[in-house]
Amino acid sequence: MYLGIDSGSTSTKLVVVDGGGRMVAHGVAETGTDCNETASRLWDRLCATSRLSRGALRAAVATGYGRGRIAMAERRVTEITCHAVGVHHLVAAARSVIDMGGQDSKVIRLDEAGRVEDFTMNDKCAAGTGRFLEVIARRFNLTVDQLGDLAVGDAAPIAINATCTVFAETEVVGLLAEGHPRESILAGIHLALARRVAAMFDLVGARGPAAFSGGVALNPAMVRALRGCMAERVDVVPHPQLTAALGAALIAAG
Repeated sequence: MYLGIDSGSTSTKLVVVDGGGRMVAHGVAETGTDCNETASRLWDRLCATSRLSRGALRAAVATGYGRGRIAMAERRVTEITCHAVGVHHLVAAARSVIDMGGQDSKVIRLDEAGRVEDFTMNDKCAAGTGRFLEVIARRFNLTVDQLGDLAVGDAAPIAINATCTVFAETEVVGLLAEGHPRESILAGIHLALARRVAAMFDLVGARGPAAFSGGVALNPAMVRALRGCMAERVDVVPHPQLTAALGAALIAAG
């Protein structure tokens, strides 16, 4: 069996595949302050709950924010490559990847074989990432899951003009003070994020079908907003939070 470890800024994901590339086990845990310890404990838990034999592990590949600190991995591979491999395995027809995680957002252009042709990232500002949604959720005293559920209703989105997390949060406070419905504000926030990603999509010359991966792909309001402002088809991959870890496991399997 082969192990892929995606050590993200927010969560750590592990995927185990067999020699044929079939996913046989997976797990997710909050990364916390020690990414290596988190990965090790998650591996222990997977072995116990899925009855995996440690001796059967042939290779392990790490990716993500903390990949350089994962002791059990023999190799480290970039998230860009791992997302491309994982998406192509799941959705062979995909010609681009939209990945939205806690720390950054990426758009990756793929060729017909799933190889990376070009990519762009938003990793300098939280306003285009899942972290931004976490900040806004706290402002509304909501969980991120509740945020997406509220924003996916029929309320008309209110324009959010700020492109910085700090300024956008201030703008949200002002809109609330003016009496605007929170559902409309939340819909506007998701639309603003989607437009940033759509601009990245155009910048890199990406094409459809587009595969949406990363933890933010679990947010129904974000999925709807992306589909609403992009001309290309956008499909959410199965287990979107696990895509990079799956790609790492497939690379480990060779």
